Amino acid sequence: MDKPEEKTAYLDEPEKLQTISKTGFFQHRGNRNNMWRVFNFVLLAAGSLLILSPLWWMFATSLKTMAEVMSYPPSFFPESWEWGNYIRTWQVAPFTTYTINTLTITTLVVIGSVLANSFIAYGFAKIPFRGKNVWFAIVLSTMMIPGFVTLIPQYVLFSKLGWVNTYYPLIVPHFFGSAFYIFLLRQFYMTIPTELIEAAKMEGASHFYIWWKIGLPLTKPALATVAIFSFNGAWNDFLGPLLYLNDENLYTLQLGLAVFKGQLDTQWNYLMAGSLLVLLPVILLFFFFQKYFIQGINLQSGGK
Repeated sequence: MDKPEEKTAYLDEPEKLQTISKTGFFQHRGNRNNMWRVFNFVLLAAGSLLILSPLWWMFATSLKTMAEVMSYPPSFFPESWEWGNYIRTWQVAPFTTYTINTLTITTLVVIGSVLANSFIAYGFAKIPFRGKNVWFAIVLSTMMIPGFVTLIPQYVLFSKLGWVNTYYPLIVPHFFGSAFYIFLLRQFYMTIPTELIEAAKMEGASHFYIWWKIGLPLTKPALATVAIFSFNGAWNDFLGPLLYLNDENLYTLQLGLAVFKGQLDTQWNYLMAGSLLVLLPVILLFFFFQKYFIQGINLQSGGK
């Protein structure tokens, strides 16, 4: 007769097999998930290298001599790292003046975009008035008008106002709102409870006070997104300064880079060095504010 211990062991054998079978299944599934993670990592790394390769080529070209730039076959790495190209680039053209001009325009554009669009969006979201939905539809419909269609009428208007060869055409329009920014900020203001607005009004607060003290603090992610987009657009704007600025002392960085493009000869190493210097603030801006940028794009986050 079998001993009790042996019977117990025999009776528990199916449960042990089932446990081993489940363990093997989960191990197999875990190994498959790990393989997919490795595959996705390799795929994303390869895609990132492909996307960043032009940036590396620009950086490598900026550190080459002109003879090495024109040599064939081209080298992926510079033979002699000419860090002095960046200093010489800054000295060839008045980049200090270009930088001050660009910072002036960009700062005012960002301030105008943030304040004007947020105030207009608050009105569409929280202030009841007749025909509000119709006016909002008209504002959104302006997004379908290409910018080149209004280019000539705007130039004629600013020319009649005497604003050509000034910064006004590059700054003033941003204080009147943009359809995309108004839509983006309105979505955030819609998430603010109406009871909060009504409570503030019962305490005697005006809409301007509510917008300034309640609306702006609660929509920081969306405001950061608008600020980033506005900064990027003003910093990289080439067509606007090209049309309205004639005096070289008023040139921006984008127009300053055109100095290196001669009709017969172009100093490509200096041009690449200058392009990287102009690109650096945009990269740093996205690097340090990417958290707010992602939150602002997510319209369902409610500004949290």
